[in-house]
Amino acid sequence: MTDLTKIKAALKELANPCNQPSMEAYMKNQFPFLGIKAGPRKEFVRQYIRENGVPKNIDLLAENLFLEPEREYHYVAIDLLIRDMKKAEPHMIYVYEKLIQTKSWWDTVDAIAGTLVGNYFLKYPEEMKDLNEKWISGESIWLARTAILFQLKYKEKTDEALLFQNCDKWLHSKEFFIQKAIGWALREYAKTDALKVRAYVLDSDLAPLSRREALKQQR
Repeated sequence: MTDLTKIKAALKELANPCNQPSMEAYMKNQFPFLGIKAGPRKEFVRQYIRENGVPKNIDLLAENLFLEPEREYHYVAIDLLIRDMKKAEPHMIYVYEKLIQTKSWWDTVDAIAGTLVGNYFLKYPEEMKDLNEKWISGESIWLARTAILFQLKYKEKTDEALLFQNCDKWLHSKEFFIQKAIGWALREYAKTDALKVRAYVLDSDLAPLSRREALKQQR
């Protein structure tokens, strides 16, 4: 039995129809759900790895899980990729890029951006410049959001100039998910250098939403 078959069978067993309506409503009915909440899902992933190890060909497995309609399959794909991210080989960035653009919404994009892509660029910093430029200069709001957010956990390792440049690129976007990402990224970096973030915000023509989010913890 393949990993894909095992995982699909196990998740169907864990499905809880009572949870479906609220989970789907929370995600604005963008996707159907099996009704598996985060706790049981993460416990399943832990147990699966204990019993089977990290799946081989995890890149292909993740892509196949993202073909399933229910959102929990996509979450499990990301959970498994996170478990293996320290061993990620150079080609994995293109898997992440593909998943970012597959059934895109903030929940999966943010997990991939802040954890998988963030870790990847720390491991392969030479890859960052070209891919960041491609994403921030393209038309995909989800790749642009990824470029803005991938340094969320970097703290002192943040490339400050790159962060501000990425925000500048989409400064006048009316897209909610971009405005929110700019504010979030700046707010997180403010925990490391509040003065620099405040100076940037006050000197920039940020959207009101981005400005509020960026300065939320400085009032």
